[in-house]
Amino acid sequence: MGLSHEDRQRIQAALTAAEARCQVHIAASVVPVSDRYALFPLVWAAAIALVVGGALAIFQSHLSLRMGFAAESASFVVFSVLFDWFPLRLRLVPKRIRHFHARVLAHREFAARILASHELKGGILFFVSLGERYAEIIADRDIHARVGTDTWNKIVADFVTAAKQGRIPDGIVSAIAACEGVL
Repeated sequence: MGLSHEDRQRIQAALTAAEARCQVHIAASVVPVSDRYALFPLVWAAAIALVVGGALAIFQSHLSLRMGFAAESASFVVFSVLFDWFPLRLRLVPKRIRHFHARVLAHREFAARILASHELKGGILFFVSLGERYAEIIADRDIHARVGTDTWNKIVADFVTAAKQGRIPDGIVSAIAACEGVL
C-alpha cells in the first residue's frame, strides 16, 4: 500500500508543526521497499532446478542427459520468471535479511536527512519500509540519551498496531505527535 497525495500532505503538515513546536529536526521517510532483492529469484530457481535434475536422475534414470538438462533449464527459466513477481520475491527473502536491508536504508536516510542538515539542532527520523513491514525511529546521540530506547520502541509498537489495522497514515501522524510529545 502506498500513500496518497493527501496522506503525504497530512504527514508533512504534522512534521512541520512538530518541528516548529519542539525546535528539533523531525523527518519521516516512508518507502515502498528498501531493496530490489534481485538475486533471490535466481537463487531459489537454481535450487529448484537442481532438485528437479536430481529427481529426474533418481526416478527417471532412462532419460538422456539432454532431456535432463532441458528439464533443468526449463524449470530454472519458469521459476525465475515466477519468482520475479515482486510480492512473491519479497516472501522468498528471509525476514532477517529484509529487516537488515531496511535498517541499512533507515540509517542512510538518517544520515542524509538529519546528520547532513546545515542546521545543527539535532533530530530524529521516523522510518517505515512498507514492503519489509519495518519501522524504526532513529535519534541523534543527545536526543536518544534523553529519551531512551523504551520510549522509541513504544511509539513504534503503537505505529505497528495502527498499521496492522490498515491505518498507516494515521499511525505515522500519531507517531510524529508522540515524538513531539517526548521532545
